[in-house]
Amino acid sequence: MFIKPEVLAIASSLSAHAAARQALIAENVANADTPGYRAKDIAGFAATYREADGAGMTRTRPGHLDADDSAANVSAAQVSLSEMSPNGNSVSLETEMVKSAEVQREHDLALAVYGKSLDILRASLGRR
Repeated sequence: MFIKPEVLAIASSLSAHAAARQALIAENVANADTPGYRAKDIAGFAATYREADGAGMTRTRPGHLDADDSAANVSAAQVSLSEMSPNGNSVSLETEMVKSAEVQREHDLALAVYGKSLDILRASLGRR
């Protein structure tokens, strides 16, 4: 029985995360003029994947994985508390466009990893 390689699962998860984040960005842009609307966003992929994975990475020796784990403490759904306009709206179109470009880059990365992984699998099977 064929079991999906972990790299393909991660690439698929990154693509799904990028799609979900893009949907929230589009919702924010659509409500840019709605009085009282608060901009929404979700945590980055690393924090989301770490939460879904459960235990995360294991330290194998002292000094291993000394990176700051503050990103892991970010909640899955966040409401932006940036500057609000006089009508109580917190959407900044400039910020949303920057986020949109970042999400596009993440999605492109997921597709590239997925495609190259499939190429490696095909090559290992002798089907180029």
